[in-house]
Amino acid sequence: MEMNLLEPSEVFKFFAEINKVPRPSKREEKMIAYLQQFAEKRGLECKVDESGNVLIRKGATQGMENRKTVILQSHMDMVCEKNRDVDFDFEKDAICTEVDGEWLRAKGTTLGADDGIGMAMELALLDADNIAHGPLECVFTRDEETGLTGAFGMKPGFMSGDILLNLDSEDEGQIFVSCAGGTTATAEFDFEPVDAPKDYFFFELKVKGLTGGHSGDDINKKRANANKMLVRFLYDAMDKYDLYLCDIQAGGLHNAIPREAMAVCAIPMADKENIRVDWNLFAADVEEEYRVTEPTMEFELQSETVRAKAVERETSRKLVWALMAVHNGVLSMSQDIDLVETSSNLASIKLVDGNKILIKSSQRSSLLSARCHVSNMVKAAFELAGAKVEVGEGYPGWKMNPDSEILHIAVEAYKELFGREPKVLGIHAGLECGLFSEKYPGLDMISFGPTLRGVHSPDERLLIPTVQMVWNHLKAILEKIPGRAN
Repeated sequence: MEMNLLEPSEVFKFFAEINKVPRPSKREEKMIAYLQQFAEKRGLECKVDESGNVLIRKGATQGMENRKTVILQSHMDMVCEKNRDVDFDFEKDAICTEVDGEWLRAKGTTLGADDGIGMAMELALLDADNIAHGPLECVFTRDEETGLTGAFGMKPGFMSGDILLNLDSEDEGQIFVSCAGGTTATAEFDFEPVDAPKDYFFFELKVKGLTGGHSGDDINKKRANANKMLVRFLYDAMDKYDLYLCDIQAGGLHNAIPREAMAVCAIPMADKENIRVDWNLFAADVEEEYRVTEPTMEFELQSETVRAKAVERETSRKLVWALMAVHNGVLSMSQDIDLVETSSNLASIKLVDGNKILIKSSQRSSLLSARCHVSNMVKAAFELAGAKVEVGEGYPGWKMNPDSEILHIAVEAYKELFGREPKVLGIHAGLECGLFSEKYPGLDMISFGPTLRGVHSPDERLLIPTVQMVWNHLKAILEKIPGRAN
């Protein structure tokens, strides 16, 4: 089925166009050009700031000129993840989509609905001539996924609206009014490579097929972390065998729960069969532990060609000890609402340049003090093992405004449309609203969007009927925006 045959067609038409434009994080130049051309063709005012954020203005429809100005905001970049067996270049290729029942998904890659579907709704509004609204500012921020660079770099005054509707949430029927802040910790182990023994058995361990997901939204869903799983086996194997670590490439993006992890090791030839038995027993144990959340996990052990160099033994042991000790997952729940308060995600472990191992982890919390605490826990674990550790400045959380006018409007519009109350919630993921609240302290904000699942992974999918629901809700909200005070 062609995407523009889906409803609402005006939204899916633009989502199809967006997915033809490559837009990896930090490399959104083609998308910026597309948005500029879009505005120029329609005679709309468009400006791009120093950070690459794009703002397109559209005047009010007749009779709505005195309404408050609404900012509609989404981010233009997407997480670029694919299955290993898929030949795809995110720098050049268009996302290939398919309809699976009520879901829209991509073929072996991330779908880009995070946050392409939010962009599509903005473009549909800008393109329409039959939707009532006051003055609009449609903002498309850059590099949300790997550092919130666009929101960080945006200067006060770039936006001038009174109300902001963030279209980057992932559960229809839920309106978000607060979010967690976050930061990233990077640990570096430097070592002098040693000669790998020639008469040893070299093998590759691989954990793959895990569910993965968003390191904020999905951190409480009891999914396995491929990095921690691999390290768990290495810890036992190092204690049992004369094991050399030759390579490790595990995990990926800081904001994704790792789905795959790989290590190349060497042990005495006499232990060749023993390590296979241990690996199989380990796999059976873990499959039982995660039988509900990880039904497609796979464990591979394959013979590997002899490697010339290995990680120095003391470094490899301290590395594995630290990785075993470092916290991963939920650290604490909120005492006020049913929401994860603080968490950490062991995101990636990479041997680079032949003489260093870099580890990235991300920490989140709705409380700054708790976020600093978990970052220090992670930092201490790696520093005790002799690593150099840097903790980033991070980004702020977004506090709920109990007197929010736009929240009241959105809730009432939802009840009128669907006959039920929406859920008003906080989210453990980071939203750009936290940064906007610092630079625009008077801005009244909410976040909402259609239902997405499996974001930040090739399993990302969009629940098609919820797009129509959110589109109707958005139009109803715009009709109810109050006038400016005289």
